[in-house]
Amino acid sequence: MNIVTFLSLILFAFFSITAGGDTLDDGVSPSESVKETKKYYVGDIKKAMLEHIENEIDEDGIFRINDEKTGEILALKFVKIHDPVRVINSNTYFACTDFHVSGNPDKLYDLDFWMHPETGQLKIYKSKIHKEPRKSLVYGWYKQPRYTFVDDKVVPLY
Repeated sequence: MNIVTFLSLILFAFFSITAGGDTLDDGVSPSESVKETKKYYVGDIKKAMLEHIENEIDEDGIFRINDEKTGEILALKFVKIHDPVRVINSNTYFACTDFHVSGNPDKLYDLDFWMHPETGQLKIYKSKIHKEPRKSLVYGWYKQPRYTFVDDKVVPLY
């Protein structure tokens, strides 16, 4: 594990532990009409993520997402869901994932997904590119964060 990856993991863990608010979604929250009282757990969050990915990939296993920063449509392949996933409040859930650029497994994107209950199931209502692949002569490919979380709010880094 290179130093950049290690520091990214430490920062993510720090903000995951210290974040005490209830949004983690830069002000976007699900409508009041979708609130449910059923509790969802880690397995439910991961299952919802895997179902979402399965429904979004094409026949070649490609997941496409619009890069709001560059305007490019990215062609990515799913790698994993990060631990921990989060229960933000009774109506908001969060998962962070890794996808690699199709044809280049070293170029990793970190995508964040927010979900809420809808008719008895967790549904993704927002996705965002958290980290993009960058190359260093010393460390090789690493994930450069575009934003961080402060009090469960998305704060752009550049």
